[in-house]
Amino acid sequence: MSKKTNKFSASDFGSEAEAPQENTFYFGQQNFKWMLIGLAFIVVGFLLMMGPDANTVDGKFDPNSWNDDIFSIRRIRIAPLFVVIGFVIEVYAILKRK
Repeated sequence: MSKKTNKFSASDFGSEAEAPQENTFYFGQQNFKWMLIGLAFIVVGFLLMMGPDANTVDGKFDPNSWNDDIFSIRRIRIAPLFVVIGFVIEVYAILKRK
């Protein structure tokens, strides 16, 4: 039996300098711009949700009172909508090609 040897070497196929250089980073400048816009929507949404809790009157806790402001349109509808829109923009920014 004869032993087979490989008669090829790396120098037979050229050097690395001849290989085309590709930018393998997936995100471009547009992706980062959309990600910052999405992050801004999420932050604004959470800021809109802030406010006094149900038992706070004039900034002081009072267990005998009820604050109906926790059910405002801003905190129940608008703020979560901003957060969801922000997450949709984030998904778009991640999936968008260069």
